[in-house]
Amino acid sequence: MSARPVVAPTRAAINAVRDTIRDGEKKLADNYLERPLTGSYLKGRTSLVDGAIKSLWRSFGLPADIALIATGGYGRGELHPYSDIDLLILLPDTVSTESESRLTGFVGALWDIGLHIGHSVRTVEECVEAARNDVTIQTNLLEKRLLAGPRARFEQLDKQLFSELDAATFFAAKQREQEQRYARYQDSPYALEPNCKESPGGLRDLQVLGWVARAAGLGKSWRDLARRRLITADEANDLRSAERFLQHVRIRLHLLAGRAEDRLLFDHQENLAKAFDIKPTAGKRAAEVLMQRYYLSAKKVTQLNTLLSLNYRDEFFEHDRAAPIFIDEQFQSVRDLLDIRQDDLFEHTPGAMFDAFALLQQRSELTGMTARTLRALWINRRRINARFRADPDNRARFISLLKARRGIVHTFRRMNQYGILSNYLPPWRKISCQMQHDLFHVYTVDQHTMMVLRNLRRFTMGEHAHEYPLMTRLMLSYPDHWLLYVASLFHDIAKGRGGDHSKLGMVDARNFCEQHSLAPADTTLVEWLVENHLVMSHVAQKEDITDPDVVERFAERVGTEERLVALYLLTHADIRGTSPKVWNGWKARLLEDLFHATQRLLRGASAVEALGLDERQQDAARILRYFGLRPGTEDALWAKLDSVYFMRHSADEIAWHTRHLYHRPDSPAPVVKARLSEGGESLQVMIYTHDQRDLFKRLCGFFGKLSYTILDAKVHTTRHNFALDSFVLQNPGGNSHYREHIALIEHELITRLTTDAPIDRPTDTRLSRKVRHFPVAPAVKLRPDDSAKHYILTLTAADRPGLLFDIAETLAFHEVSVLAAKISTLGERVEDTFLVTGRGLSNDAHALKVERDLADKLRI
Repeated sequence: MSARPVVAPTRAAINAVRDTIRDGEKKLADNYLERPLTGSYLKGRTSLVDGAIKSLWRSFGLPADIALIATGGYGRGELHPYSDIDLLILLPDTVSTESESRLTGFVGALWDIGLHIGHSVRTVEECVEAARNDVTIQTNLLEKRLLAGPRARFEQLDKQLFSELDAATFFAAKQREQEQRYARYQDSPYALEPNCKESPGGLRDLQVLGWVARAAGLGKSWRDLARRRLITADEANDLRSAERFLQHVRIRLHLLAGRAEDRLLFDHQENLAKAFDIKPTAGKRAAEVLMQRYYLSAKKVTQLNTLLSLNYRDEFFEHDRAAPIFIDEQFQSVRDLLDIRQDDLFEHTPGAMFDAFALLQQRSELTGMTARTLRALWINRRRINARFRADPDNRARFISLLKARRGIVHTFRRMNQYGILSNYLPPWRKISCQMQHDLFHVYTVDQHTMMVLRNLRRFTMGEHAHEYPLMTRLMLSYPDHWLLYVASLFHDIAKGRGGDHSKLGMVDARNFCEQHSLAPADTTLVEWLVENHLVMSHVAQKEDITDPDVVERFAERVGTEERLVALYLLTHADIRGTSPKVWNGWKARLLEDLFHATQRLLRGASAVEALGLDERQQDAARILRYFGLRPGTEDALWAKLDSVYFMRHSADEIAWHTRHLYHRPDSPAPVVKARLSEGGESLQVMIYTHDQRDLFKRLCGFFGKLSYTILDAKVHTTRHNFALDSFVLQNPGGNSHYREHIALIEHELITRLTTDAPIDRPTDTRLSRKVRHFPVAPAVKLRPDDSAKHYILTLTAADRPGLLFDIAETLAFHEVSVLAAKISTLGERVEDTFLVTGRGLSNDAHALKVERDLADKLRI
């Protein structure tokens, strides 16, 4: 007998269901925007989808022995605007061909009505086997609701799943899963564009806690956990409040984006702030106020996740608990965790809070603190008041934490997490979870400071000496390097207050040092470091450090070698703590060159000697001997190069140029060579050719067409009118296979320089998202140098593909020649300096026209 044809709803019926969902979702969104209640929205959308799915299920006439079950977030009854709909179709052991056809039609219809479906089709045994092998499936099946079909089969599945579920094993698996998830987000809730669902401190952290409670039969709500004394009533309220806030964020994000978007992208932050009716303040944009609120919520979630996870561990592994080990009258060790012996310790002895951190630093066997110790810290943090701060014993305790031999970074991160630091250092409160709305920083101000402290600490550790050999040597030979930790805590503490944060932070640092009885010389050093913490990076990256006057002015400002070393260490740690993408070998070399030149000057060398011209030539000659070149082979080429060339290039670069040019200093054909930079993070290109009109423009166009960002450019003209130009290039798209591009660049660029081919133009002029949301006001300044023979052109603008080409094109149009260039690409911001010449630049009107045309080009 042939199978009966599948009875399916008509297209009109399916369209009617789709329209019902669409109208219902619009009404839900309108109601939410008018009266934002997360429960009403999430349950309302769940109910709306329930009705549509059940209606379709009935219309396909599916057999009564097949069950339809909602799982995951849908099973939990929390459907955000564009959440996936997770369904389990639970089959009997055998299914007819007709039923399979009806199920296929049913699933297709679900997509037709506009639902994003995630479905699985299994028997009870297959579900149990899948859950046994995959904790994600096991988790998904924890939260399920029967939508249609036999309840007996649903209950059979539930019973078999829970019979195989071991709460301790499940908890351990979810902890490992959480660690992996945290690692994907750099273990930080404080990214500039966090994921409100998956990032640390997001909804997933709360869901994990709920899943474990459900698996262990501890309850289905935060109140249930409070009744079991796993958390306090206040903590239950905090968890519900944080959960509600994150749900609001996710709902509004979905509605703003019109899709399933869980990332707080720059594109949405300002509109999201408006949706929350957040207004800008005197020092912060509305988006910054919103993000600080988000980070404070994420901080609270990670705190409570840690506390509850510790209590879960005690609950599930009670049999592993050994007797507490006595430490002193106040503290004990419980399973290698520091524990207070009395719940009210910090109430009657607030100074013991610092003692707790000191014990963690002193006893390497302690891996952390128990839940009740962390909770007591948080509850009693406000006992750190003016009286506490004025107590000499507490001040001595705090300084001892900075002087400890180990555990400093962990200690201060934990103090920051649990509100101890912001209560002991009142100015810290304003930077806690404060977003830095710029093109460089990827952390909040307090987290950036923790990264700077971490970097300084790494300079003292042997295991990191291979990464920072010079830093390690300088740090270990520096007396009282704990003073640098003090400077790091205060270097950005005044951000967001308005005014110069270096000057304001200097005052805070001085007050701290005087209150903590630091020696006058130490106070002066810390105060000076905070005031000048940006100076060295500014000089190295924005000024010509091959100019003796520049180095001399910097040395005068530094004054002593002790200050120089301290500032170098702090600057290095500060830049590396800004963003993983901001630091590179080029910046490292600029800072190191400035350090060595200033050090020589402070030791008595003349300004010219300090730049190490003779030493650089000797080093370059030694490198050439290493490559087998006989003494004197470099003389013909070097005779055509002036001292400016040798000052602006490293010994390695000089040797590299010489190896390829010594035998053809008057080569009629262009010479182009490329190589990987040290570390392979960029590409260096050398061009040697007869100087020609629009050469700089041609080179910028060629590199722009290949989508390279020019990080550095050294334009030099030899004594016999040859151009010897060097570029440092980076691929902003992240494709770092530079070695494959070397032959292409060398061949194609020679072709461009030996033919009359039109000048290339960059093909991609799209802006990065960051630049769109962090605008940089363009600035152009053209002024004569001290000799009045040449002109110095400085430009500041947001970086974009083709920017340098546009500058070169404008200069070429005005017949302005580039004699030298210092290109500084700082994240998404460029600060470039050119030494130029041109017949009309002495005319003020013409110079103003050049400035105006350049400013027009720089505007986005």
